[in-house]
Amino acid sequence: MNLPQLILASVSPRRAELLREIGLKFRVVPSEAPEVHHEQLTARELCQLNAYRKARAVAKKIPDALVLGADTLVCLGTKLFGKPADLSEAEAMIEQLQGRTHQVVTGVCLVHLRHCQQRIFAETTQVTFRQLEPKQIRYYLGAIHPLDKAGAYAIQEKGNFIVERISGSFSNVVGLPVERLQTELHSW
Repeated sequence: MNLPQLILASVSPRRAELLREIGLKFRVVPSEAPEVHHEQLTARELCQLNAYRKARAVAKKIPDALVLGADTLVCLGTKLFGKPADLSEAEAMIEQLQGRTHQVVTGVCLVHLRHCQQRIFAETTQVTFRQLEPKQIRYYLGAIHPLDKAGAYAIQEKGNFIVERISGSFSNVVGLPVERLQTELHSW
């Protein structure tokens, strides 16, 4: 791929690792755009909007670069799960998700201001959790760092302990749908 300089508008170590795994060279420039939370928007709409806001904020500072912004939410029906504020909230999230199937939605925005190019898309993955006892939930939360993760879990960190099955992109659950991203970058 012959891309302009790529900027990741995120401090997520998981997103950076996924980009490295597919062989992309990039620089991290954290976005200072605050995330929007609006009850009348779907998870897909919110993720795309927040990804756009993050990418656009960084692109304004570096207009000659291709900026990638992303946002991930976990949703169970119409209930949205972002990052938990504390361990008590993390435990409540896993308790609600256990034994059920939920969706993980990641919105992605690619923007190059100088060339007036932009692509926004979202991917959804279905995730089914195992039935979990309270002590299993506490063990899992003690084994990972849940506070910086949507839905308070990380499929790539002891995920087989809580996840029964997934349908869709594994990397999307980690935080970036690399299969779709590669397709978009190839057509860039």
